[in-house]
Amino acid sequence: MGKGKLLLLLVIVGVMGLAACSSQPQITAATYNLALGNLVNGEIATRQVEIQNGGQADLVIEAVSTSCGCTEATLSPLTIAPGETGVLSVSFDSGAHGPALSGEIIRQVFVYSNDPKQPQLVVEVAATILLPAVP
Repeated sequence: MGKGKLLLLLVIVGVMGLAACSSQPQITAATYNLALGNLVNGEIATRQVEIQNGGQADLVIEAVSTSCGCTEATLSPLTIAPGETGVLSVSFDSGAHGPALSGEIIRQVFVYSNDPKQPQLVVEVAATILLPAVP
């Protein structure tokens, strides 16, 4: 094979490789830190976080989990088209660890997807738990 044909073949393969790489999903979140503020022990706080697909292929959510049973999370839809968004709903139960717990607490929500560069996205949930006022 001549040098010209070999060079042309390498350029074609390179362009095809770049096109394939750009056809990937890309997961991002509107925020990675969800500050719930002060919560009286026993209060349940629910917030939503927008999850975006900034890539060129469908973003498929494979799983959503949390670091503790005091925090629940769901994401809908589980397949997000390029340029579209989904909603991560997070619920935190400040009384889940008993009535005596107070102080700062941080938990995590994990979103697993088919994004090859960032297969796991983490959103931190922070709150300050206050003891109820004594009458």
